[in-house]
Amino acid sequence: MDGDPVAIARMYERHAHFLQIENNTLHRDLSQKYQEALALRKENAALKAENAKLKQRIKELTSSSSSSNDGEREWPSFVQANVPDRPRRRPGRPTGHEAALRPRPQKVDVHLDVPLPVDRRKKLCCPHCRTQLSEVKHHRRLVEDLVPSQVITTCYHTHSGYCPSCRRRVESRAEDQPPAADLPHAQLGLEALATAAVMRVCYRLPLRQITQLFSDLPGLALSPGAVAKQIQRLSRWLAGQYDRLQLVLRAAGVVHADETGWRTNGKNGYLWTLTNEAHTLYHVDRSRSGKVIAELLGAAFGGTLVSDFYAVYDQFECPQQKCLTHLLRELREAVQKQPDLAKHPFLQQCKSLVQAMLRLKKRRKTLSAKAYRRQVKTLETRLANLSRKSWNQADADRLTARLRKYGDRLTTFLHDPKVDGTNNAAERALRPPVVMRKITGGSRSEAGARAWAILASVMRTAQQQGRDVLETLKILLRAAWAGKNPALLTDTS
Repeated sequence: MDGDPVAIARMYERHAHFLQIENNTLHRDLSQKYQEALALRKENAALKAENAKLKQRIKELTSSSSSSNDGEREWPSFVQANVPDRPRRRPGRPTGHEAALRPRPQKVDVHLDVPLPVDRRKKLCCPHCRTQLSEVKHHRRLVEDLVPSQVITTCYHTHSGYCPSCRRRVESRAEDQPPAADLPHAQLGLEALATAAVMRVCYRLPLRQITQLFSDLPGLALSPGAVAKQIQRLSRWLAGQYDRLQLVLRAAGVVHADETGWRTNGKNGYLWTLTNEAHTLYHVDRSRSGKVIAELLGAAFGGTLVSDFYAVYDQFECPQQKCLTHLLRELREAVQKQPDLAKHPFLQQCKSLVQAMLRLKKRRKTLSAKAYRRQVKTLETRLANLSRKSWNQADADRLTARLRKYGDRLTTFLHDPKVDGTNNAAERALRPPVVMRKITGGSRSEAGARAWAILASVMRTAQQQGRDVLETLKILLRAAWAGKNPALLTDTS
């Protein structure tokens, strides 16, 4: 056996066979383990990716939650940004100052004695425990209240006759009586007409709420359509006042102009306004073209026109002041669109220059005339130098071209004490109509838009002049019914 080559060969052959079988088995096991390892590696990669996404989501949620708690959440562009937190001062007047109270009534209409109860001995006693009182004092407690309103129906017994000279029938009329109309129902009187107009224009109440208020308080039955019709009648009576306001503003030394959107009968249009310190004119039009403002202000306007950078105002050859607030707003909007522009030299220099001009105007009264003129000259030189530069950046070059185009129309307010460097007066005049637009959506008809513009112009002007709007309206209506057109709101003497 030991020396038999055949046996040895057979033994090696058997061992080789067994080794081959074992090798094949191990190869299959290794291949299977490799596939399992590959599957685990893929699963591990997927889990890592999902884990990274979850961590990022947690980070975003945590950041959003903390920022929302701090009031710094990023809202969509159409949502107005939150006002930053500021330290709030204690409400009311500072300590030691006299309190601000309502004025004391000028007269007492009713005196009412309110006695204390008396005991068996006819002595004043406590209303709670019936103990006799000592050190009795007398007090005056003033209470102001409203008298419940009521509807008063007045029958005017008038007389009429035919006038051969006028060739028409004339009729007598009382001062507070509206022009006569043959109606099966009663007309609305002066107080009702003026009150309805003030509710609609000044307080911006919807027509149905006005009718409900008349029904709840004095018990006067009206329909929304009746209120709308009466407001249009009022506007026709006050059309002469509207024309007077337009003439006064055409002759004014300084006028602020602006426009905003206004829908009439479901169609888009515009609301224009002209205003100065004592008068305001509104006009509703389908167009936003230069023809509208030319007809309102007059082609020969010779005062100073303050406006934004809308091109229709450039047609006037008069002195002009462009709104610097609009320029600052455009600088902010450019930075919001491209945050990297915040450190751009033009934006920094332009913002600094505009703010310096506005500060100088506020300090005018504290400086001598010579020092003020010297600083104005310095700012104008800075403006001229800045407008001549080129930046190779779209927004910077666009705004530089604007400075170059308008030039001295950006500094008019530095030379004229009556001119403001911003168009805030026109924007304030447009604020009540914008609120009205949000409530009502605009006007239902051309006649309604015209009526609202007339009444709003008259009432806004009365408010600017510190007049009682309701009383002013009644005075003007009485005059209109008498065929007069007084210069109550337009007398500039």
